[in-house]
Amino acid sequence: MPSLDSIVRHQTALGREEVGLLHRLVADWQLLADLAFGDLVLWVLDAEAKGYWAAAQIRPTTGATTLADDVVGTFVPAVHAPDLVRAAANPHLSTEVDEVEVDGERVSVRYVPVRRRQRLVGLVEHRSSVGALRRPSRLEDAYLEAAGTLEAMLTAGTFPAESDSELAGSLRVGDGMVRLDERGTVTYASPNAVSAYRRLGVTGSLVGTELAALTQGLVGPRRTDSAPLTMLGGRTPDEGEVEGPGATLLVRVVPLSRGGDHDGALVLLRDVTELRVRERELLSKDATIREIHHRVKNNLQTVAALLRLQARRMDSPQARTALVEAEQRVGSIALVHETLSQSFDETVAFDDVADQLLRSVLEVATADGLHVEGHRIGSFGQVSAEVATPLALVLTEIVQNAGEHAFSGRTSGRVTVAVNRIRNRLRLRVSDDGAGLPDDFDPRSSLGLSIVATLVESELGGRLTFDSRPGAGTTVSIELSL
Repeated sequence: MPSLDSIVRHQTALGREEVGLLHRLVADWQLLADLAFGDLVLWVLDAEAKGYWAAAQIRPTTGATTLADDVVGTFVPAVHAPDLVRAAANPHLSTEVDEVEVDGERVSVRYVPVRRRQRLVGLVEHRSSVGALRRPSRLEDAYLEAAGTLEAMLTAGTFPAESDSELAGSLRVGDGMVRLDERGTVTYASPNAVSAYRRLGVTGSLVGTELAALTQGLVGPRRTDSAPLTMLGGRTPDEGEVEGPGATLLVRVVPLSRGGDHDGALVLLRDVTELRVRERELLSKDATIREIHHRVKNNLQTVAALLRLQARRMDSPQARTALVEAEQRVGSIALVHETLSQSFDETVAFDDVADQLLRSVLEVATADGLHVEGHRIGSFGQVSAEVATPLALVLTEIVQNAGEHAFSGRTSGRVTVAVNRIRNRLRLRVSDDGAGLPDDFDPRSSLGLSIVATLVESELGGRLTFDSRPGAGTTVSIELSL
């Protein structure tokens, strides 16, 4: 189905501002369709004035549709559309209604001109079932009266408003509607609106009350979005939340006018109390999880500090080395928890972790007089917490092993961490330009490499390989699914 943009760009002579008006209309015309209990079709004049294109359509959520099939993209020659031609020639809102029979059902059809600065921009066809409104209720009367006012504003160029509404596509009249007169007094409130205000604290009838003053009294000194309270008089379009002791309402105010005079407003509202409660619970849980990660990080850093103090007191070089390596392992885990404590979800931007590990591990692992540069190529992206901790340990062990053993007898070296990630598949290569692996190399003889093999193959479900060229360095490759 073609889009509104493609139709107006290729089939009409409308200007940028006129197209902008049509976009605002289509963004907000669910309100009109629901109030009018009918389907709406937007017709625009062909660039050569030979006919009309159906550029958009919307079905009501308050009643049955009269359009079984989509009509967007349909072209109707002018000679076959006398009603459209007649409505386009009428500078005022037409009240003429034609009745047609569709699949055995009588359907009323009328056209509402869409104008900007006296120029016709398009026509809105309104279609509704005749039988659906034979005995209108008070709710239907209120809806239809508001729809008539919006249609008059559409022809006068005052609807939709120039400013975009963030709630136009989410708040519906069925959620709750209040009709205000020109003084801001409630003349009608739908059952859902009454129920919402009951939760807010209203005990009597809404009809006859001044909504802005009533709402301010219900909310009282509680912290709330002030804009809806000040605009509930109905003269300025606005939207926001009203929070009271017992409920939270999402509110949108649509000012109405007739003949250039203020004619009250429509107030659309929805009770979002349960939604806000769940959001606060989630925020509380997120804060708790972040606090847990923060405390785990602090505890691990304490353990690392104790290992460091113990290492300084050791006379045996082997024991001192073992404690330093253990400190590095604990520090790697602490770094992951520190990152998680600053995040709102359980994923880690692992590039930062890898860069910090690369710097700190090489600084500790290299001997005096040896300078080893560390570089990362490629990006890890976001990694889940379950993968981040073992992956950090793996990277620590491999880099530490390279720093300690690859550059014996040298004053400089280089370690490169190359990452290639395609969707959930990760390939990691840690390379050095050192002496290479000895002929009798056995990864099981090293505690660090044994840890790497166990983490990669058992915990991460990946594959670990070693590639070495004498005098040209070693590459450790890891492939795993995230």
